[in-house]
Amino acid sequence: MLATGIICEYNPFHNGHLYHLKETKKLKNNSVIIVILGGNFLQRGNMSIINKVDKASLALEYGADIVVELPFAFATQSADLFAKGSIELLKALKCDTLVFGSESNDIDNLITLANIQLNNEEYDTLIKKYLDTGINYPTALNLALKDLNQIDIKSPNDLLGLSYIREIIKQNASITPLSIKRTNEYHDKETTGFLSSATSIRECLNKKENIKDFVPKETYLILEKYINHDNDYFKYLKYKIITEGTSINKYQTVDEGIENRILKFINNCTTLDELIKEVKTKRYTYNKLSRMFTHILCNFTKTDALNSKDIKYIRILGLNDLGKKYLNSIKKELELPLITNITKENSKLLETELKTDTIYSIINDIDYKMFNYKPIIKTSIE
Repeated sequence: MLATGIICEYNPFHNGHLYHLKETKKLKNNSVIIVILGGNFLQRGNMSIINKVDKASLALEYGADIVVELPFAFATQSADLFAKGSIELLKALKCDTLVFGSESNDIDNLITLANIQLNNEEYDTLIKKYLDTGINYPTALNLALKDLNQIDIKSPNDLLGLSYIREIIKQNASITPLSIKRTNEYHDKETTGFLSSATSIRECLNKKENIKDFVPKETYLILEKYINHDNDYFKYLKYKIITEGTSINKYQTVDEGIENRILKFINNCTTLDELIKEVKTKRYTYNKLSRMFTHILCNFTKTDALNSKDIKYIRILGLNDLGKKYLNSIKKELELPLITNITKENSKLLETELKTDTIYSIINDIDYKMFNYKPIIKTSIE
């Protein structure tokens, strides 16, 4: 059996994600579809509107065969680490293809750029030169590659796709990357019709506007039960920063004395957005700061990050009959433990996940026990 991977966050699952799944099935119609899913806390540093249990259920409802959790230690990091963990999981699960959205839809160009990053010594020199001017890493990356290849790469999905391809090469994974043309802007805050971005849909939810036209039916039904779409955790974060002071520099991504800027502005800020805009510099992007505050909130230290450099388990969130058949066909080849239930034997592997799930449940006023469950099983008779 062949297996195709999709890496996603589904925050929330919308018509564009449904399109991605359908197009992937057209491209690889004999493949098992394996979704690597960012859970309750996500790569841009935000908290998921829909919890990971419901997101896994939606993925299975609309075409996934297996849903696998991307651990917090990778799901809330920069694109490079996000990609590293995702590709490690797809490689471990014997996937032969990865399908991702792309603004340029030019796989050959992305492969060329990935090889420049890995094999051209001048690239590293240029990156350092641009970073030393005080600009952020994504901008430095684009400038360095433009110097070497005369091509701009600024679009979010292209940048993420570049990270995926680079990790495939680094990990010597037998995974073929394929892309699907993205039809809207990733960061669009305005809805653009049937295929609107997750960002624009979240904006609608924050404004209490109707999003029925932009999401599949099951997503809409699930969202109706979410009263607080803002996931407002600022009061918890503010308390933690004020009580810990400069010791917040122990947390992952709190670097270069940025804790002093945070402490300078924290008392006068009333929202997370306000704090980020006060602390933001040329080097620290909005998303980088957002990730940093998630790490502070969730007590994710630099030591924790050092101890989480590699994927150490595969946790199945849900699967259907075809997914079960596929896992049974490869289980003897798996080099990582396959976790379908939390036990005393594997709880240490999941310590960070369990802690952050508990934090998510406190903020969203839900029972944390919902995250300690056996996989969702979607049978063919449903």
